[in-house]
Amino acid sequence: MTGTAKRMLLAAIAAGAVGLALPALAQTQIPTEGENVDGAPFEVKRDWGTFKLADRIAEKVKAGEKINYVFSYQASGIPLFSPQYAAGFETGCKLGNEIYPMECAAIAPVQTDPNAQVAQIEAKLAAGDIDCISIEPSTSDSVTAITNKMMDQGIPVFTAGVTSRGHEFTNFTQVPMLEGETAANIVLDWMKANNKDLKVFAVSGGDPTQFWAQGRMKGFHDTIMAAIPDATFVTTEENGLNVSYDPGQTYDAYRTFLSANPDVQFIENVDIGAEHANRAIESLNKTGQVFTIGWNVSKGQLDGIEKGLQVAALDQRWSDQAAFGGPACAQFLKNGVILPNTQTLLPVLAADVAAAREELDKILSQQ
Repeated sequence: MTGTAKRMLLAAIAAGAVGLALPALAQTQIPTEGENVDGAPFEVKRDWGTFKLADRIAEKVKAGEKINYVFSYQASGIPLFSPQYAAGFETGCKLGNEIYPMECAAIAPVQTDPNAQVAQIEAKLAAGDIDCISIEPSTSDSVTAITNKMMDQGIPVFTAGVTSRGHEFTNFTQVPMLEGETAANIVLDWMKANNKDLKVFAVSGGDPTQFWAQGRMKGFHDTIMAAIPDATFVTTEENGLNVSYDPGQTYDAYRTFLSANPDVQFIENVDIGAEHANRAIESLNKTGQVFTIGWNVSKGQLDGIEKGLQVAALDQRWSDQAAFGGPACAQFLKNGVILPNTQTLLPVLAADVAAAREELDKILSQQ
């Protein structure tokens, strides 16, 4: 982890905004079995063409020599997100080395910069330092070209964290539409259990134009509307409220929005900002009138769930996403196995808060 990332982590800890990592192997969703492919790892036929392992990598594999595994992720300095990804990478390196010897390296710009991320990968590629790689893209198309280029050159590529449109072997991530449906069904079950007759909804996020954000918003909107046909959405995936990723700006955006839309009863935040929606609700004396659901887990969101402001926090298991590439590369090169995408959301509900808080406190005490 870079010095900048450490400073951002300390700031996030001070603000109580560090998410729930999943260090215990028993809790991981990373698969241990997958597709046994004839000819792998040396030659693999896919619907887009034939992959042929680069000669230099094939020679290493035949000799059982250590390979260079690289993990590229979108940014090392994002509070809540980056520390979990850094920790996940370390876990993935250990898991991979249990299967096949590898030298691990993680690279990332400090802040999200797709061009800088690709440039970092290109530099490693030019130096011959990539034998297998996992990439967490910043958008669904930001690394498509470099992914396809490396696959054409015989370098195995896996992606994680963001839905991707390249020729990688596996895209290990959540499916945005299904995430939105999951969130909506949790809310509908909560409404039924608590006799809530909510009709006015809104969707929001730090960057609502992103593919994953759009899917989460649309899946939520469509599922709610199917169950409550007379419901109203003040914002949808077409005009989702942009609240930014900055805590102060997010809080202000929600206060302004709720003041201008006093009839809103429920807000979906599709990334890390639900706790600031909760703060805005409290500041406007709307506790019990407006409720939320959000992604990822932080102290602020756990507090919101305990206070009855937030229905659930949806853990998308960032640590698993970051850890996937190590064992995926090792299984492919050692055993000719392509690990599948097994990601599903882990909802943290009211009954789960105590356990989630205990686990989060353990993680923070290790920082």
